[in-house]
Amino acid sequence: MKLKFAIVFTGLAAISLAMAAQNNVPMVGGAPMYPAKNIVENASAAPNLTTLVTAVKAAGLVDTLEGPGPFTVFAPTNDAFDKLPPGTVDNLIKPENQNALKKILTYHVVPGRVTAHKLIAMIKKDGGQTQLKTVEGGTITAMLDGDNVVLKDEKGGIA
Repeated sequence: MKLKFAIVFTGLAAISLAMAAQNNVPMVGGAPMYPAKNIVENASAAPNLTTLVTAVKAAGLVDTLEGPGPFTVFAPTNDAFDKLPPGTVDNLIKPENQNALKKILTYHVVPGRVTAHKLIAMIKKDGGQTQLKTVEGGTITAMLDGDNVVLKDEKGGIA
């Protein structure tokens, strides 16, 4: 299943690499990602990350992601969530599923600040793919497909 992701940092986001011309601030989902703001504040301003923000709140991860970090979040967009089977998101955000949701979301978080430029450099340095350890404890493999960064989870799912 192909899913769209955005990379979101503590206070900064980039994968769309489009910069706001007037102030060189990375844009994600049509919203500027300001360095002075935390992940949750920036993601809340992006129209294509509303489901992620709802999930982060339901998982009880707001305090963690508002913390000092730094963290990089491979943020599933609303389109990615929409590709899940019907009812999946509604089920995951139920209080009784908080631990499962937390595990899923922290699989999308890696420690440190990994910019799109840095990730591409890591992929090239490591011979075409690089592995990133997630906060959840798993591994994400990043590789290039043309000019696009492709992420592969441990089960072989590609985004």
